[in-house]
Amino acid sequence: MKKRIAFFDFDGTITTKDTLLEFIKFSRGRSRFYLGFLLYSPYLVAYKLKLIPNQLAKEKVLRFFFSGMPVDTFRGLCEDFSVKALPALIRPKAVEEIRRLQRDGATVVIVSASPENWISYWASSLGLQLLGSRLEVKDGRLTGKILGSNCHGNEKVRRIEEKYDLSQYGEIYAYGDTSGDKPMLRLASSSFFKPFRS
Repeated sequence: MKKRIAFFDFDGTITTKDTLLEFIKFSRGRSRFYLGFLLYSPYLVAYKLKLIPNQLAKEKVLRFFFSGMPVDTFRGLCEDFSVKALPALIRPKAVEEIRRLQRDGATVVIVSASPENWISYWASSLGLQLLGSRLEVKDGRLTGKILGSNCHGNEKVRRIEEKYDLSQYGEIYAYGDTSGDKPMLRLASSSFFKPFRS
């Protein structure tokens, strides 16, 4: 039997909303959320206009909300979010497809630009592997920086190829919903763009 592997983007593909934004609202409150995005809106606009890279814009936001937070506190918030808020954001059709692939013997991997921290609990509960952005920690506290590169665009491909020898798989599936997923979609023998929207 041919080995199979499937790569899923998370935000917007498996979920209905961007989980970074939802996590900030959940963990820091709506008032602080709106204040932060008001203060950093120039960076977000510059990113949307492709004037600055995704990583720079994201790090500006992460620093405002989480820089200096003890990692144990952050871990607890991530667990709470994954239990109390994340289930309502998951697309049922995405879970159905994941379960179908698992029944067919495929390895299923989440590949996300969002930090791994709040995705990992959900992914583990479904027996999924995870590649995501990683947050820098110094002296037990978050710095607000991303460790290495944001797992977005070509970085998704680099992280996949670093961990998996794709020549060993007869079938490769990929699922995404934005231009940042297209390099990953091109890796696949079968790719699906915005497949769970209907």
